[in-house]
Amino acid sequence: MVTLTRTRLHGGRYEGVLTAPDMPPVIEAVHMERVIGTADIGTGDGKNRFHVGFDLPGAVLSDGVQVVSLRSAADGEVLDRITLMAGTPLDEDLRAEIALLRAELDLLKRAFRRHCTETGED
Repeated sequence: MVTLTRTRLHGGRYEGVLTAPDMPPVIEAVHMERVIGTADIGTGDGKNRFHVGFDLPGAVLSDGVQVVSLRSAADGEVLDRITLMAGTPLDEDLRAEIALLRAELDLLKRAFRRHCTETGED
């Protein structure tokens, strides 16, 4: 079984540890159903663990939510995902979500107060 565990994402570089029973697979980075590169796989530590690194290209940084999947080129199994959120549309989405949550909270407060009044409980 092949597993990829993220250790950090810093300065646009993904780093992780790949555990593989034998030789590590080629790891593709996929964005919007297009292969945008392959990860660097370093030497192992003798315990079937290998260091993995991938520099995110600037092209994946854009408004909204972007997902880069790291998958095995051999069988297409997704080993990890990098989710990036940025830009004005995201801010608008968050404001809309917060406004919706506030409206729902107000509705619940009114219903709770009405319930307390009707049952005579404070």
